[in-house]
Amino acid sequence: MSYLLLILGFFFLVKGADIFVEGSSNLAKVLKVPTLIIGLTIVAFGTSAPEAAVSITASLSGSNGITIGNVIGSNICNLLLVLGLSALCRPLKTTRKVIQRDYLFCILSSVILIFMVMETFLSGGESAIITRSNGLVLLCFLGMYLYSLLLDALSEKKKLEVEKRKFSWKDIVWIIVGAIGILIGGNLVVNSAVDIAKSYHISENLIALTIVAIGTSLPELVTSVVAAKKGETDIAIGNVIGSNIFNIFFILGASATIMPLTVEFSSMIDIIVMASVEILVYLMMIKKFKLDQKKGILMLLLYFSYIVYIIGR
Repeated sequence: MSYLLLILGFFFLVKGADIFVEGSSNLAKVLKVPTLIIGLTIVAFGTSAPEAAVSITASLSGSNGITIGNVIGSNICNLLLVLGLSALCRPLKTTRKVIQRDYLFCILSSVILIFMVMETFLSGGESAIITRSNGLVLLCFLGMYLYSLLLDALSEKKKLEVEKRKFSWKDIVWIIVGAIGILIGGNLVVNSAVDIAKSYHISENLIALTIVAIGTSLPELVTSVVAAKKGETDIAIGNVIGSNIFNIFFILGASATIMPLTVEFSSMIDIIVMASVEILVYLMMIKKFKLDQKKGILMLLLYFSYIVYIIGR
């Protein structure tokens, strides 16, 4: 039953996020919001909504292993599995601005997280705490990032496409239905994952890093692969980068603000792995701003190697 509920939870998460994005995007067009702003905010939030629902629900229930593991696992999955599969579909090209501004902000989010928890472990502590004040700091960095996007969008306002659309109550209904689906899915996934972990006497962190992380990354996977097939490779990369920034700054920030998060030493290792993966992918893209099929295969091999490592651990 736990496995069935887990699958049902993933269905609600993915379908709910899809409906939420569609309704929000249509409403934004009614309000004449530029399509670039829609992509950088609503779509990024929508594809990260499953991670948000799972992690915040886990935080409220005291399942810190799932909260931390889901964010870290999803970020690693996004970078290696999602981008790797997308690169196999079509070489991914991006712009200098995306790499030098957005991707560096992605790396910065991991570096900030490392500094928040490293001091405790260096002093010999067995676990660290991401406090409420740390959570507020992460949320402030998210605000800074969104503000920089807004300023950039406004500076190029004349170049932006604004698609006009008539108001429809259907869009409001979609937003509400999508949000409810995300909340229901989040509860089902967290409760089922905890039950499965207990039945096999394994850690919540392992379940979160593998099954839950891959499941909540399905929206990013579908979005990026479809974008790559259509030739919209910048969207495929931008979706992953934006989601990873959102996962750390908003999801961990909001979760820690609601309830301080305990970080075990094994999670600290995973955070360092996440930061290392981000730097590796950055080095892959910085020269020609491109991820080809060979790099995609390497990224997939690295991801499956990581999965084998954490299961063995």
